[in-house]
Amino acid sequence: MRHQKSINHLGRTSTHRAAMLSNMASSLIMHKRISTTIAKAKALRGYVEPLITRAKIDSTHSRRVVFSYLQDKEAVTELFRDISVKVADRPGGYVRILKTGFRLGDNADMCIIELVDYNENLLTSKDTTAKKAVRRRKPAAKKATDAAVEAPVAEKAPKAKAEEIVAEAEEVVEKPVEDEVKENEAEEK
Repeated sequence: MRHQKSINHLGRTSTHRAAMLSNMASSLIMHKRISTTIAKAKALRGYVEPLITRAKIDSTHSRRVVFSYLQDKEAVTELFRDISVKVADRPGGYVRILKTGFRLGDNADMCIIELVDYNENLLTSKDTTAKKAVRRRKPAAKKATDAAVEAPVAEKAPKAKAEEIVAEAEEVVEKPVEDEVKENEAEEK
């Protein structure tokens, strides 16, 4: 039985795992978005979110505690100067994990882990999206006599309905999240 064994060892020793998470957390803080496997991203989320919460209180003790985890002065400075100001009113959930598919070599589940308040594309797309029409169940089947009377009208309806669907689809078409992420990465470089 594996009761209360909640940590994912990621196939590494404890020192290797700590060093890897420290490096990944520093990279996430500096670049605001990194690409990794889903297992590592979930482990990183539990590692970096308490550090961001700690950074909300800018004191010498908080800085020393965060530095003991990150071992990177630039990342600590970035965390306390920029990120803590931006997430000051957020009660938690500072990172987001977006699945991107599978890696070619070993078919590992890949994802992008990013700081929530730094993806302007997702922040603005929530406000601009239109509401979709509510879909309900089909009405009960009509009697055979009613269907025979309405048959000539039904022949014209599918074409008009198809044109309406195409018009609605053109209005609602959005880029997938992956394309936006790739464009952002290209702009950052």
